[in-house]
Amino acid sequence: MKITKVDVMLIEPKAEDNPAWSPVGCRIYTDQGIYGDGEVALAFGSASTAAYGALIDFSQKIIGKDPLENEVIWEELYKSTFWGQNGGPVVFGAISAIDIALWDIKAKFFKVPLYKLLGGKIHKKLRTYASQLQFGWGEKKLGLSKTEDYATVVKKAVSEGYTAIKIDFFTFDENGKRFTHTDTNCLQSAKNINLIKERVKAVREAVGKDVDIIMENHAYTDVNSAIQIMKEVEKYGIFFLEEPCTPTPDNNKFICDNVNVPIAQGERVYTRWQYKSYFENHSVQIIQPDLGTNGGITETKKVCDMAHAYDIGVQIHACSSPILTAATLHLEAALPNFTIHEHHVYNLHEYNKKLCIYDYQPENGYFDIPERIGIGNEWSEFAFKNCKLTTVGN
Repeated sequence: MKITKVDVMLIEPKAEDNPAWSPVGCRIYTDQGIYGDGEVALAFGSASTAAYGALIDFSQKIIGKDPLENEVIWEELYKSTFWGQNGGPVVFGAISAIDIALWDIKAKFFKVPLYKLLGGKIHKKLRTYASQLQFGWGEKKLGLSKTEDYATVVKKAVSEGYTAIKIDFFTFDENGKRFTHTDTNCLQSAKNINLIKERVKAVREAVGKDVDIIMENHAYTDVNSAIQIMKEVEKYGIFFLEEPCTPTPDNNKFICDNVNVPIAQGERVYTRWQYKSYFENHSVQIIQPDLGTNGGITETKKVCDMAHAYDIGVQIHACSSPILTAATLHLEAALPNFTIHEHHVYNLHEYNKKLCIYDYQPENGYFDIPERIGIGNEWSEFAFKNCKLTTVGN
């Protein structure tokens, strides 16, 4: 079996409440009529067009290759592109999309769901948390400002069966204006500390003692402000603190040693070579690699297995289309150190749902593992009609 061509897509669903949302994906075709779909996890932020270009460049290197040889292709892309070694999200995003599509092809070739090729389902269902509730929990993106709004939104998620929620309490001020990076760096004023503390307290009182609260900082805080904030809110029982600072092993270690809350990092850490130092200095308790920027399934499985040797848990970062939702569920099901699955509020939005032919949603706070062959999802006609498309190969 040989790869014959690759469709590379810069998808532009043009959502009114999220106009910057622009997933990058691919479909790899073979001479046996089997195709596989993959995605770069850079639909948000400011790198999707760069990822689109990198994916076009990298796709040229796989024409004529055997799609079942994912390790061979991964290593060649890592070494022969020059920028793979110690690369960042754009380079590894392109490798990721190709790798995920190759695993999709492989599972379809053997006519099995992907999880079977990863070792089987250690977990029959995956506990899931409602993610990024500062944007609401519904079909439209909001910006919560009032303390009572935080209490209301978490009650909604809990009423749907979720036993864990995640919020960035430092996204919007009391008037609904976004804090800037200059607002959140360095030691914080009593006013800002009290605002965050009031919100966390209100959420804890709203959900009760048996619901886990994950606190997200998006690395907008630095070491000093992260520790300062956590000292005030850790008494409310924080499940873990995500991205408290710019990801570096030393800074992470300092925070880890000065707060009484587990620390999570990973959506901006890439591959075994970058994770290694976090494991060795024990500066992280939960890792959050993203299948769409960490080198795909091939590399992320290796990172998660390394973490297991250090008793470090895994929560795959998930903020993309339903393509990566499906792929993530397969991998998490096969991980002994799986901790919890992220279900981002964007997965409730129609513009994102219709990018794929299947819409996977949890029930009562738990996900079932897809049983369709391959990754169990593919790009929809809507995605192909609303994208900039480049075809590499014949």
